[in-house]
Amino acid sequence: MIKNFLNFLILFLLLIFGNPAYPDDFSAKAVEKYTLKISRKFANTYCNSTKFGISKDGALKFSIGETNKEFSNNRLNKFIDFELLNKNIILSLENNCQIIDFPEYELDKLTFKN
Repeated sequence: MIKNFLNFLILFLLLIFGNPAYPDDFSAKAVEKYTLKISRKFANTYCNSTKFGISKDGALKFSIGETNKEFSNNRLNKFIDFELLNKNIILSLENNCQIIDFPEYELDKLTFKN
């Protein structure tokens, strides 16, 4: 009887004080906010670079490099929808910088580590 009680007590304590497990997935709202943050960062960097007189190709390379460097080690990277990200970047460029003819295929170089 005492042996069964001790086994139950030890099992109960292990379950209560064990390490918590966290889910690997994140909410869609968090991923959407993260995608908007990336698109704003890219658009602002690109706009500022072109305003300083850097060529469009140079500004594009600089913006991609800076964005990759800043967001490369985030856990949300594996949940990003890159089509949505590209559309958000183009919308940010149109709204904030009045850049209408930005080539969408250039954004394929924007990738992050998972």
